[in-house]
Amino acid sequence: QVQLVESGGGLVQPGGSLRLSCAFSGSIFSIYAMRWYRQAPGKQRELVAPITSGGSTNVADSVKGRFTISRDNAKNMVYLQMNSLKPEDTAVYYCNAYKKGFGDYWGQGTQVTVSS
Repeated sequence: QVQLVESGGGLVQPGGSLRLSCAFSGSIFSIYAMRWYRQAPGKQRELVAPITSGGSTNVADSVKGRFTISRDNAKNMVYLQMNSLKPEDTAVYYCNAYKKGFGDYWGQGTQVTVSS
């Protein structure tokens, strides 16, 4: 069974940076597409940044130029580097692993709060 554990969230001032980490276990990490989602209070969960098993990346327009997703297949880790944070980035951030025919898995989430 795949397990995902996020870390790295916290309180940061506007303009600051955080790096979220997601530790993957229980299966073959390198075959899964990995994604970061976020959900703000009263809003739907939204896709922030995906990375394919081959390493191709994308980010949502709302975070383009500020957030970067990466993965380390040797360590079974996926990261979300978040720079120039804004109050509207405040949300619970979730790590997701997906592989057709293998499953769709979620972490428990990590809170990011951007406030002065």
